[in-house]
Amino acid sequence: MDVPLAHLDRPFDYLVPAELDASAVPGVRVKVRFAGQLVDGWLLERVDASGHTGRLAYLEKVVSPEPVLSPEVARLARAVADRYAGSLADVLRLAVPPRHARVEKEPREPRAAPDAAGSADTGVPPDTGVPPDTGVPPDTGASPDPARTDGPGGWRDYPAGPAYLRALADGRAPRAVWSALPGEDWAARYAEAVAATVAGGRGAVVVVADNRDLERLDTAVGAALGPGRHVCLSAALGPARRYRAFLAARRGDVPVVIGTRAAMFAPVERLGLVAVWDDGDDLHAEPRAPYPHTREVLLTRAQLAEAGALVGGYARTAEAQLLLETGWAREVVADRATVRARTPAIAPTGDDPQLARDPGAATARLPTLAWTAARDAIRADLPVLVQVPRRGYLPSVSCADCRTPARCPHCAGPLALPSATAAPACRWCGRVAAAYACPECGGRRLRAAVTGARRTAEELGRAFPGVPVRTSGREEVLAEVPGGAGLVIATPGAEPVADGGYGAVLLLDSWALLTRADLRAGEEALRRWLAAAALARPAAAGGRVVVVADGGLAPVQALLRWDAGWFAARELAERRELGFPPAVRMASVTGVPAAVADLLDETRLPDGAEVLGPVPADGERERMLVRVPRARAAALADALHAAAGARSARKAADPVRLQVDPLDLF
Repeated sequence: MDVPLAHLDRPFDYLVPAELDASAVPGVRVKVRFAGQLVDGWLLERVDASGHTGRLAYLEKVVSPEPVLSPEVARLARAVADRYAGSLADVLRLAVPPRHARVEKEPREPRAAPDAAGSADTGVPPDTGVPPDTGVPPDTGASPDPARTDGPGGWRDYPAGPAYLRALADGRAPRAVWSALPGEDWAARYAEAVAATVAGGRGAVVVVADNRDLERLDTAVGAALGPGRHVCLSAALGPARRYRAFLAARRGDVPVVIGTRAAMFAPVERLGLVAVWDDGDDLHAEPRAPYPHTREVLLTRAQLAEAGALVGGYARTAEAQLLLETGWAREVVADRATVRARTPAIAPTGDDPQLARDPGAATARLPTLAWTAARDAIRADLPVLVQVPRRGYLPSVSCADCRTPARCPHCAGPLALPSATAAPACRWCGRVAAAYACPECGGRRLRAAVTGARRTAEELGRAFPGVPVRTSGREEVLAEVPGGAGLVIATPGAEPVADGGYGAVLLLDSWALLTRADLRAGEEALRRWLAAAALARPAAAGGRVVVVADGGLAPVQALLRWDAGWFAARELAERRELGFPPAVRMASVTGVPAAVADLLDETRLPDGAEVLGPVPADGERERMLVRVPRARAAALADALHAAAGARSARKAADPVRLQVDPLDLF
């Protein structure tokens, strides 16, 4: 039943009246009477007899005869709810979009048969020489046999790539963590993996972080499979289009679903592959209870459905590295010679040789090396990408006399300058502080504490007069830019693709990423840098990347060598030593202090559990962390869910937010 009470998170038995016998099939939406109220529910299964000894009520109504909840998704939803200490009803709200009656009544389109191009464009030879455990043979460093590696497109750049596709085409369940090369057309590689899966007679689900990536993937999958063989599923589609795409997948009209986070539960017949691109992007974390992560849902799904899995990106998360170290998946990477040939020339500005040439590089926002790289690219009629971590003009300002951060006199929020001529305004409450005076020294002049993308565009426009300057960020995200000389200033994740690649990529304000009070600060910085650097031309074609940072830092070293695997292994080893996820399982309990204490008192924590905190959360709330070994993860989730059920049963007044494996720990 769709009831948001943890203690009611279990199936209930109802009788089916004779008039609803034909339409009451497993997976349909129903309405039932519960505690005197008419509530929504799902029909999970039909049985001949009930174990309930009391009197049973009848189903009130079958809302629609459409069985929108498939058995595979129902099992997955239960597993996800158990893993995240949540309720099945909460997961089903994420898994099945709201009903759209008009769409259900539309005439069904006939199933599209695979066309010649779509069915033949897999490039997978009939070979079965892949070990049965993961489907991906280990990279021995030996020269591959051309007869066995004649894979499609860019997968031949990865020694284990063609074997992975053959395993998919053969109907097996290979599991891989893929590190993409610079300049890789990742959407085409995913489309080829999907085409191999479909050639093997099975379906696929592919999830990306945002709609810009979805558009690229949509084009690539359409070219690989032909028209009418896949649907896109995204919350941005709107209710009717989203439900129409969902029904096409549920009815088996298409074998492939691609989409953003909303697609991770998409129903697909004979699921053979689940894939996620750039699993470190925080957009993959669901903000609604029980807060599941796309990667974890898809990996759970692969395990339950015995399907293949592909976790890919330019960077690699510690969670993906754990899959490799435990043997759950195999690594698909290029050899070092190929990496060197495809990588642009990357240089830091904070190492000793650069500081000897340019002593001001330690404090300059645009050191000589970065300026020179941009100038040379523009002279060669090539575009330049400048990545800036902060959007806006001056998102943070301080007193020009005493350097005290400027705060709003009403709410104490940070003041920002929206433009060169505007008055400072609060980023929290929006009030304008035109008459601002520093409470420490009385000064009225402000200086930049953090420089945003629009101010950077203004400064570089003056430094390179006559050169076109474009910005890509929250207000307007560019998909592509022309290949001629020009400056593109972008925030992380909004970098457009340049025709032929960028001549130079400048990574500014690295301190803003590296100094965040976040367990994943280094990992996130490297992920953003690699995504931007991957858009540059190879060094042989004049591509250069300049990172304004100390070359001795581990994330910078990984960038210089283009070795995300080394950094992920190092990061995982450090977290294992310190007892941080993913080496352990952690749960956060957030609420007012009395409610948090009440829930923890109700919780029968498993052996080996540690309670850490409290730490301040927002407002009057606090957060406690519970840490257990990974082997006790299921026991912890069960204990927290049972405690939440006990509180809901006695109608505790103050809510508590439970999150298993939260992205934010501090």
